[in-house]
Order: sequence, then structure tokens, then C-alpha cells
Amino acid sequence: MSLNETVSSERVHIAFFGRRNAGKSSLVNAVTGQKLAVVSDVPGTTTDPVKKAMELLPLGPVVIIDTPGFDDEGELGALRVGKTNEALAKTDVAVLVVDASLGITEPDRELLRLIAARKLPFIIAYNKCDVQRPALPEKAVAVSAKTGEGVNELKEKLAALGKKDERAIVSDILPDSAVVVLVIPVDESAPKGRLILPQQLVLRELLDRHMTAVCCQPEELSSVLGRIKPDMVITDSQVFGRVSAAVPESIPLTSFSILMARYRGELESQLEGAAMLNKLHDGDHVMISEGCTHHRQCKDIGTVKLPGWIEKYSGAKPEYLFTSGGEFPTELEGIKLIVHCGGCMLNSAEMHSRAERAKQAGVPMVNYGVAIAAMHGILKRSVAPIPEVKGLL
Repeated sequence: MSLNETVSSERVHIAFFGRRNAGKSSLVNAVTGQKLAVVSDVPGTTTDPVKKAMELLPLGPVVIIDTPGFDDEGELGALRVGKTNEALAKTDVAVLVVDASLGITEPDRELLRLIAARKLPFIIAYNKCDVQRPALPEKAVAVSAKTGEGVNELKEKLAALGKKDERAIVSDILPDSAVVVLVIPVDESAPKGRLILPQQLVLRELLDRHMTAVCCQPEELSSVLGRIKPDMVITDSQVFGRVSAAVPESIPLTSFSILMARYRGELESQLEGAAMLNKLHDGDHVMISEGCTHHRQCKDIGTVKLPGWIEKYSGAKPEYLFTSGGEFPTELEGIKLIVHCGGCMLNSAEMHSRAERAKQAGVPMVNYGVAIAAMHGILKRSVAPIPEVKGLL
């Protein structure tokens, strides 16, 4: 994807952490070549994380995050530190900015512990090296946001750490020159004038591999299948039941959200989460989470369709908690099951962070697509084309 087409969730997220007045904002401005962050000698100038989607050569499309000082104090300081912890959940590559004139301090060490706990690749940037020349430990670089010294070296190191592995969504399990039918409903919940990210990613990958994609709405599917025999049908999860009934068993079938879980390495754990759907009891707490924020509509999948399907499938009347956007509770005690959207508006780091939080709390988590397939009795068929999960059902 080009710079203009790359959505935030598919960009490498690089976050700058450190004490107040270590020069984080100045260094962010030096790295980006823009006045992205407000710079001041007053400690605590940055009150909320500042984000900027941009092109950072030689790496490519990134999101740069400037965070508040981690050593902030008082009630407001605690909120800023909380925002810093939220930023860590979204981070692919961390930059710890250290004031070279002070060296590593206890807040810096605490940040390094948090970064290590998340197993994040990181660099320590000793800023203000024009004032004090530090002895550099491993994974460190001396920089000066004021003079520009070391900034190019820092960018090169960031590019090396942030380079993503090329992952296939679906093309690696298709024959050469495959023909694939993509079933994409266009209803009141579809975004105006665009496709959602999993649909974009699948369509672009098929085109990049010189495969043929035939797009249709559910109403046209039978007519399309009467004219061609595709190598696979990929559908939006909301119409899984209708599509499964229309697609012969001889044609592989799966969904965009199942492929998205595969793409992000989460499919196996999602299948484990699906097993909880028929073990729910009256009064159990089920959290339904969406990564984006949007106006709820009368037939909203999260608040209307999923609860209806869950109750019909489980025979139980659970109690529901709904979250959206950046909301995701720190404490998950009392939650029996988390049903999460595909997370196309969240980057992989944040989705992995949420999944890990659920795992540590012992709460099963399943995404919409896997859950819907399970509740319509077609989960085994839907994951059958995916070799790495064969034998799990």
C-alpha cells in the first residue's frame, strides 16, 4: 500500500518514552522533520500522547507517538502516566529518551522494565549529547535534538527494528491464478464509499499475486456461482449462514475476520475461545468489544445481532458489557467471555496486548467471525482451508 492508502493499524507504531524534559518532543520533531510536538522548558508540557501518521524513510509508513513524562507527579501526573501505559500497548518499537546530562534514572529503569515485560524491540536515545557525551550501553545511540547529531543513525536503527515480516493473508493457501469470490454486503452498517480493512487487504493481496477476485453482495452470490466455480469464497461474517447455505461443500469457504485472525497470528487462541460459547449460563458476564467507535444502528452487530445469536446458541441469558474504541478494562475479573471484533482499526500490538491481558486473567476471547461461524455450526468448514489449525476442531 502507498503512504496515502496505508491505514494506521497497518503502520509500524514508534513511541518515544522518558522523563519530563528529557527532550522527547524535541527529538520527535528532529526525527520527523516536522514541528509535530509542542516544545517547552516547562516540565510536563506534553499532557496526552501525540500521534502522527507519516512516512519515515528508510522504514516507510509509521505512526509516531510522543508520550507524557513518565515521572510526572500528582493527580494529573498519574493520569499522564496512565496514558503512557496505554501507549505501550500500541507500541511496535519503543524509544527511551534519556537526558545524557543525568544518565539513567529510576523512572527510566521502570520504563525499561515495562518495555521488557512486553518484549518490545527498543532503542535508548541519549539526548543532549552536545552538552554531555555519555558512555553508551548496548542498544543505545547518542543524539542531539538541538544540533541533529545522531538523528540519522537513530532513524536507521528504528528502520531495522521496525521492519515487518511479509505475511500472507490467504494467497499462500490458494493455487496459482486462483479465482476467489468475495461476498461483501453493502447495508446500513457498511462504511460509505470504502471497504473495511480486511476486505481491502484480501483484495489487494489477490491482485498483487495476479489472482482473480470477483466481488458481489449476498443476493448475487448464487448467480455468480452459477457462472463460475471459484477456488474459494470469502465472506463477511454477518452473512455467514446465508453464504454457507449457498456455497457447495466442494468449494472452500472462510471469512474476512477469520483470515484477519490468521494474519495476526491469533486464530488458534480464538478457536479456544469459541468453545466457551456453549458453556454460558444465565447471568454470566460477556464483554463485547469493538476497536472502533461508530454510531450504533438498529441492527448493530455488537449490541443487537451478537447477543441474539449468543442467547439462541447457548440457551442462556448472559449479562453484557459493551466497550468500543480505546476502552478495554484493565481488570477483567468476573468476565466469563470476551467477544471482540476483528480489530481492523487497532494495530497488531494493541490486539496482542488485549489478548494477553485476557489470557493472564484466564478469560477466553473470541472474535466476531470465529464466534459467528461457531454459532451457525460452520466453524469446522470455515477453518478447513487453513492448514495451521487443522486438527484443532
